[in-house]
Amino acid sequence: MYTAQVGSGVNCSLFEITREIYEHVDDPEVEWPSRLIYEGRRLFMSVNDRCGPPYTVVFDSDYEDLCPWSDAAVSGKTWPDEMTDAVVEVLESQKNNREQRRRKRAEREKKGQ
Repeated sequence: MYTAQVGSGVNCSLFEITREIYEHVDDPEVEWPSRLIYEGRRLFMSVNDRCGPPYTVVFDSDYEDLCPWSDAAVSGKTWPDEMTDAVVEVLESQKNNREQRRRKRAEREKKGQ
């Protein structure tokens, strides 16, 4: 498994990426390597851009285990699971999170949460 971070601290995103993306991130022939990272599965997003109140979206609750090296930090309020589930179902950009979110939602429902 390959993971990557774009940004740092309270204004960053974590991704699960493919080996092919990983191998091209430092490629001098690639003009904007971070664009490749955005093709991966987003795990976590912390936003503090001063355009509104800071917030955090946890797409995969295992992000800390998947990216123990990261300096990502929660910023402001964290979106509730229900809101994150809805966004993942609606946005095409989050389609690679649907299977994982559906599985986690089923686990929560089974536990009665």
